[in-house]
Amino acid sequence: MAEAAQLSRGDVISVEVLRPAHGGEGVAHHDGRVIFVQGGLPGDVADVEITQVKKNFARGIIRRIGNASDFRVESRCPAASAGAGCCDYSHVDPSRELELKVRVLTDQLERIGGLRHVDSPELKDLEPSSGWRTRVRLGVDASGRAGFRKQKSNDIVTDAVCSQVVPELLDGLVGDTPRRFTPGAEIIAAIDDRGVRQVVESRRAPRGRRTETILSVLEGDGNVTQTVGGHSWTFPVTSFWQAHRAAPAAYSDFIGEVLGAGVEESAASGEAVAWDLYGGVGLFAPVIVDKLGAHVHSVEMSKGSARAGEEALAGLPVTFHTGRVEALASQLPKPAVVVLDPPRTGAGADVVRTVADAGPGTIIHIGCDPATFARDLADWSARGYGLDRLAVFNAFPGTHHFETIGVLTRRDV
Repeated sequence: MAEAAQLSRGDVISVEVLRPAHGGEGVAHHDGRVIFVQGGLPGDVADVEITQVKKNFARGIIRRIGNASDFRVESRCPAASAGAGCCDYSHVDPSRELELKVRVLTDQLERIGGLRHVDSPELKDLEPSSGWRTRVRLGVDASGRAGFRKQKSNDIVTDAVCSQVVPELLDGLVGDTPRRFTPGAEIIAAIDDRGVRQVVESRRAPRGRRTETILSVLEGDGNVTQTVGGHSWTFPVTSFWQAHRAAPAAYSDFIGEVLGAGVEESAASGEAVAWDLYGGVGLFAPVIVDKLGAHVHSVEMSKGSARAGEEALAGLPVTFHTGRVEALASQLPKPAVVVLDPPRTGAGADVVRTVADAGPGTIIHIGCDPATFARDLADWSARGYGLDRLAVFNAFPGTHHFETIGVLTRRDV
């Protein structure tokens, strides 16, 4: 490869974006160097200002588009248009979002997962594509106004709403409103399946983490009630729940379809056992019980989520264990099936090893980050598990995020 030409921050270069990259960027080349273009789409020809320079790559932002990609449309999110980091795919044709996201996933599976010939995944476009988010975390600026954080910044956009969010969720909280909050705090708001809005104030969590500490309840009683498949859960508004209103039922239905096709029974005992790791309130436990007749062991770090699950599923054979999956999974009875829904950082090699050593016949792995999902698949492969089925859910329309579910089975090794 020819030596990359000298580039400096502030330089403006003309490039053509060739393919999408993980994280909402597009990939271009310039004089032997990879250029990651924020918001760039395949087919864009644009003038790009360089914002970061490394030895083998650089990053930049678009200053002018000479020829627009066929994927590009006018931004459909007022907050993103004002600089917020909420909808980094707001300029992508909604009917073609999944096409881009599958390209990103395929690239990650090949480069990180080492999977060269993966069958085309099943594509699941969740509706609606706007107004789908029923829970949101807002920043608060120095004057006490709530809004959406700017991309890669602590600044807050307070005068525009996000197209992801159910419109009524933001009424009186964002935009032209006199309401004020504690500067620097985080406002968490949600509308549950009863149509009741909850608004609480919390401390801002460190980047990459979430907080469950409620400092004050501003509206409602601080608890939401969600219903899926005839079961209802009531839990603190700060606890984890899927963001897209259609996602909980869609994921549960998919898991039920997989398990309904038949899996091997536990070799450890006469009673079928299943694990639900990173189980939250136990959303997937009812469908596992229904399809397998299994005793489900759910492992969840959040005590509030586990308590809510115990109350909601009191009549089912489900046992909740509170703590880290890495510490608790090896202590559980051996399972026939494992469902795991790790955070964005993925499961990791230690969890994969512990699960694989328990010898389940079927693993259903849910991943919200294609890079860590691909890394985990490589670890599963090294432990004797192969990918039988792959589904991509467009569960975060208007953003580069998506959910992937892989079904793995044990190979003869």
